[in-house]
Amino acid sequence: MTELELCCKAMEAKKRAYAPYSGFCVGAALLTATGKVYTGCNVENAAFSPTICAERTAVVKAVSEGERDFSMLAIVGGKGACIDPATPPCGLCRQVLAEFCAPDFPILLVQSETEFIKCTLGDLLPMAFGPGFVKE
Repeated sequence: MTELELCCKAMEAKKRAYAPYSGFCVGAALLTATGKVYTGCNVENAAFSPTICAERTAVVKAVSEGERDFSMLAIVGGKGACIDPATPPCGLCRQVLAEFCAPDFPILLVQSETEFIKCTLGDLLPMAFGPGFVKE
């Protein structure tokens, strides 16, 4: 799967977001080492704290299906049908990604239907707290 194809999967997932409070819709597409793609969208809740982000939705779906080796993640966000350039994952999502991904894990931040910024988890979460800190 190409990087742009993965971005398109994230854009498709964004259309399924449930964001009646903020209006900010996010879609994510997570590519696994086996070539499967798990998508996620944000799902808001009136109580706010039960809200889950698109990135964590994709990770949880993949892990629940037995996948733990990830190759790349694409993220797109914006109000309604609009795309806000380069929507990065929130801190909580970055921490969840650090549980499964190395600092060089590639993340694509969609800017438009044909453009994205490529960065790494290490760029977005330097000095991450990961599994190595709690393992004996």
